[in-house]
Amino acid sequence: MKNTIAIVGRPNVGKSTLFNRLVGQRKAIMDDESGVTRDRHYGYGDWIGKYYTVIDTGGYVHNSDDIFEGEINKQVKLAIDEADVVLFMVDTIAGVHSLDEEFASVLRRYQGKKPIYIVANKADTNNRIHAAGEFYALGVGDGEIYPISSASGSGTGDLLDAVVSHFEDEGVEEPDLGIPKIAIVGRPNVGKSSFVNLLLGTDRSIVTDIAGTTRDSIQARYNAFGNEFMLVDTAGLRRKTKVHEDVEFYSVLRSLRALEEADVCVVMLDATRGIESQDVNIIGLADKNRKGIVILVNKWDLIENKETNTAKEFEAKIMEKIAPIAYPPVIFTSVLTKQRVHKAIETAVEVYNNKRRKIPTSELNEVMLKEIEKYPPPIQKGKLVRIKYVTQLPTHNPVFAFFCNLPQYVKESYSRYLENRMREHFDFTGVPIGIVFRKK
Repeated sequence: MKNTIAIVGRPNVGKSTLFNRLVGQRKAIMDDESGVTRDRHYGYGDWIGKYYTVIDTGGYVHNSDDIFEGEINKQVKLAIDEADVVLFMVDTIAGVHSLDEEFASVLRRYQGKKPIYIVANKADTNNRIHAAGEFYALGVGDGEIYPISSASGSGTGDLLDAVVSHFEDEGVEEPDLGIPKIAIVGRPNVGKSSFVNLLLGTDRSIVTDIAGTTRDSIQARYNAFGNEFMLVDTAGLRRKTKVHEDVEFYSVLRSLRALEEADVCVVMLDATRGIESQDVNIIGLADKNRKGIVILVNKWDLIENKETNTAKEFEAKIMEKIAPIAYPPVIFTSVLTKQRVHKAIETAVEVYNNKRRKIPTSELNEVMLKEIEKYPPPIQKGKLVRIKYVTQLPTHNPVFAFFCNLPQYVKESYSRYLENRMREHFDFTGVPIGIVFRKK
């Protein structure tokens, strides 16, 4: 990516606050608790006619035994490698911290290879602005310190003037605009981040055995089967009663937003636990939001004594639990052994294409009027309903309008009959279909 800015530094200096300011919206979760940001994630902004990408990173910690902090450090280094300009963020209230000194020694390896700016945050008063001079002692950067307040925005204009001076071209306004989104959703610890990392071939998301490792929704581009997609790794969705802390509450909100903004939701289940009530709720939520759905049963390698019908029986239990939703395909996979992982994404691509499918009116009428003739709408209150013709409406999801003399007398059961016949004749696997009746 061109025109890329990485915001780095120790925990709790205000990196996510600056990130949100530079991208112009609250995309990163912020909290006074240190270590809220774990993965690196991306946003887009512009300044004086130049567009840029911003990478937010977790706080860098040296020689820590904490499993997250070791992984965060790896993410920070990946972000620095990827960036055109690095913003090294420090805190004017705390002054020069031992972790700042340790991180400065890491950044010295990049000195001269790419521009590095020391950004002294929380400089809300004249005294703090003057105190920012002490950070020259870190011996890193391009010779100037930028005192700012990421909370109020003061000083960020001068900083951006300096940053965009390194960008040779204008960049792209929103490189992800219009690209289809596939969101990987599910309960915590079912393997969503491992699945995304395996597809991308990089450790884009931190993976541990601890449930709730992913906090923000992480987006990454993915090219498959001749199509480019945004893969969205989300935090695990728990029941409301299980959400205790503010950070987790906002993580769940981000995941719900990712689900709402997605074109296709890959709902991941844990084969060892079967389909649980929260899985049913997530599938119901995707259906309610009219999303394409693929059900992915992960950890299939852990199911012992599998027989010929084991998968069929497992799938039957899933369909029984999620009824009347009957359209999602079910794929059995193992991220660990890489079993059917590409089949899962291939199916998600097919579902996306099904979602966009347009059936010509002539073909629709030729097929569906024969089905209606075989089984016409039942007579209601002595009234005979005559369906004259059918057409697909110009909507984001497949919706079909059946024009008839008495639309108010058509029952829900007949609507389901028509949907089933539609699915028999046209491939709408994984996609919700809308059936409406209009007066003619």
